[in-house]
Order: sequence, then C-alpha cells, then structure tokens
Amino acid sequence: MQAKKKIYIVVPAFNEESVIKDVLKEIQQAGYNDIIVVDDGSSDNTQAVAQQATGVIALKLSINRGKGAAVKTGIEAAKMFGADIVITIDGDGQHNPSDISQMIKLIHEGNDVVLGSRLKNPVGMPKYKILHNQIGNFFVWIIYGLWVTDSQSGFRAYSKKAIDLIDTRTDRYEYDSEVIREISRNKLRYTEIPIEVRYTQYSMGKKHKMNLANGAKTLIKMIISS
Repeated sequence: MQAKKKIYIVVPAFNEESVIKDVLKEIQQAGYNDIIVVDDGSSDNTQAVAQQATGVIALKLSINRGKGAAVKTGIEAAKMFGADIVITIDGDGQHNPSDISQMIKLIHEGNDVVLGSRLKNPVGMPKYKILHNQIGNFFVWIIYGLWVTDSQSGFRAYSKKAIDLIDTRTDRYEYDSEVIREISRNKLRYTEIPIEVRYTQYSMGKKHKMNLANGAKTLIKMIISS
C-alpha cells in the first residue's frame, strides 16, 4: 500500500487579524490540520491570532514583501516538513476549503498542478473583476504561451514534483502569473477546476487586493521577468 501523502495548507495573510481565526477553523473543519500561515509583515496581530489555533505553524516576514513572497516562504517551509502536496489558499476567507478535496483527488490522479478557477463558475463575481481577469489571462497567454481561465487565482494545489521544479523570481501579485510560466517551462501536467469564491464587504474593501493599478504594475514586472 502507498504511504499516506503529507498534505500542507499554506495561507498567506496580510492584516487579516479579524478573519484569520475563522479561516483556519474552516480549513480544519474540512479535515486539514497541517497548516502554515505566513504573515506578510502585517501591522496588526494576524500572526498572534494564527498561533492560537491548535497545530498551526504561524510564520511572519519582518517586512511586507508581497503575496508571492509569503506563498513561497510557506511552500519552502512545507518542503522542509516533507510535504507531498501543497495547497495555497488566501487568508481573507474568499475561498471555500471544501474545494480542497477535489484538488487533492486530481493530484492523486497524476496532475502536478491544479488551478482553482473563479471564471469557470463566476457566480456572484463582479463584472469588472471578470473583465480584469480576462485581460490578465490574455497577457499571460501572450507572454508565457499558456492559456488558463484564471491566471490570478491564489487557490491552487501542487505535487511534490511541482514544488521542487517551480522557480519563481517575483514577490508580489505577479507571482501567480509567473507560476503559469513555470508550468509551461517545466512541462508540468495541470488542470483547472471551478471554485467557489465568496465576495464580502470585508474582502472587497481590502486596499491591497488586485486592482487595475496593481494589474498594470504586474504586467510590467511580467514583461521584465519573462
């Protein structure tokens, strides 16, 4: 019989003190207890609240380096703990942890990367966000040569092969797009699945979420690093 695979959930978080407890509780209720929270230099008590959750490893970057840096830090920590599968999920509560099981199933079936896609079932997604994502997908395709339906999604699953091979250089929102380049460059087997996204007044009001200005900065960095 195959040994049970070690599954780690990586949660990048920036100033999520008010919601991180509920996010972690929901992940644990879905059946996942190996969780690594990476506080991206928050000015609030995100790390301290995360540390109170049973079994959660809560790391903190000394300065705000960006979502990509937080995710990479979490993945490197998971590798040190011997992870076979790593799931990345945002720390603001937008994602539904019940989608994780399907991602893991698809990794077990031979995929190296599973991309959670909001645009495969954009129920409740604001039209302007759909448009912004479609524009982002177009430029990812032009620059990296791989078409995906949601190049900016942070809800993803990676096999051990993928986390060993993917080599990114950027630290902020462009990280999610850079992973698409690495999938293509390393000829990793990937698939996409529809995910539930829960837009709340809290998540929509965050200053550091992806917007048009951040999208333009991301595009410039993608071109420079390609």
